Amino acid sequence: MERQMYHYATVSKALDELAEKGFTVDFNIQEGRIINSPHDFEIVKIYRYEGESDPGDEAMVFGIKSSTGEKGVFVAGLSAFTDNSAAMVLNELSIKGRKDELQSK
Repeated sequence: MERQMYHYATVSKALDELAEKGFTVDFNIQEGRIINSPHDFEIVKIYRYEGESDPGDEAMVFGIKSSTGEKGVFVAGLSAFTDNSAAMVLNELSIKGRKDELQSK
């Protein structure tokens, strides 16, 4: 499956679109699941929001699917990308997925 990165004016707009597509679980409150079992998750969509005046306003919204079929979202601000965070785990999964896609072509 080829993932695309989308750019929206606001995080809320990305969340609304994902909710319409059935991504209803808030994985931010289940961050430990992502950190402890990253192989149980697949990134389906990535939305990026860039603040107009402050780079610190940057955020990413991940549309993710669990191995049990749950579809939900994880929202990560720029400061969330630390070594032991779910945001970093998802970012690494995204990079790995892109490499796998390129190798399969």
